[in-house]
Amino acid sequence: MEITKRTLAEAWQRTAAGHALLHEVGLPPVALSDDELERWAERAEEEAEDGGLCLLLDEDGTVRGHHGPYREVFATRVLEQALYLIAEAAMRRRGGSLEEVADALERIDPVWGRRFRSGGLDDAGTVEACGRDPLEGLAWIAGSWREQDPYTTLAFFRAAPGLTVDAERLALLYGADPAQVAAGTRLKDLQAVDSGRAHWDRQWESCCFGQAGGWTFLLYHDTPPGSFADKEAYAALGIKESVWLTATSAKAIYTFDYMRDGGRVDDDWGVLELIWYERGRAPYLRGGELDFLNRAVRRAELDHPELTSTFELYFHALEESLGLRLPRRDFAEGEVRAAYWAGE
Repeated sequence: MEITKRTLAEAWQRTAAGHALLHEVGLPPVALSDDELERWAERAEEEAEDGGLCLLLDEDGTVRGHHGPYREVFATRVLEQALYLIAEAAMRRRGGSLEEVADALERIDPVWGRRFRSGGLDDAGTVEACGRDPLEGLAWIAGSWREQDPYTTLAFFRAAPGLTVDAERLALLYGADPAQVAAGTRLKDLQAVDSGRAHWDRQWESCCFGQAGGWTFLLYHDTPPGSFADKEAYAALGIKESVWLTATSAKAIYTFDYMRDGGRVDDDWGVLELIWYERGRAPYLRGGELDFLNRAVRRAELDHPELTSTFELYFHALEESLGLRLPRRDFAEGEVRAAYWAGE
């Protein structure tokens, strides 16, 4: 059934009338054009109505949820999903912990409670708790990374299933010193012997590399001019997926880029900046290309309420959803492979 303004209003009226928790919750403003949306969104932001949620109804019946006039947070042509998302925004606005929001949605509809806990838009069935230390696989580095320690850029590369991206070849193509790569130089070696200068003064000229969790990682600050000169050699690495996490702490800019099969996965949002999301509100478009990460973020929030840093929650979600990891002990003991850039 194609959604119209009338069918949406009538469906919400029936839904709200059937549940005490929704009796006082009105339908968010519904706009039929971008100009109308902008007017409604600005007013909703000022009055904080339903957390600033406004709806834009396309001619084809697509309901687009917006927080503010320009940030689209969901798009659906399924009436039941639209009703759920409106209810979710309303329950979040009531306040309380995420478990309390989940419990409230569960009282309205058990499917909605499971859906909120899963972070998705469909009934996920039973959702298993994490049960692991959230600060092990990747999230252990989240706090220091915010201050560009140990490196500004955390880059990860993965080949087709059953294959691996050669870490040494990757580091060499980026510009690592061939002699140090061949010698198996470790981070502790750079820290101990440095041709007359302390490593802390040269760390901006270095990189660390290796493999963990099926990914090849390369950590660095600035790549030297001339990197990737051999494009054929880079293509021969067989990279199918790559993730870049970049921190510019002086400007408080933190970005996430995910490439898969030569294209950027971002729902046409452009540069994805971290981490501005509010707990309980999905950071990316619901039902979009990065919805798997929305689900992982929600699970991290619910499984680990002890984590107060959204960066740690987000990094744990990256570990859970994409399998990104870094060997904590190798970094702590200086055993991770390392090199300076050639010619530096």
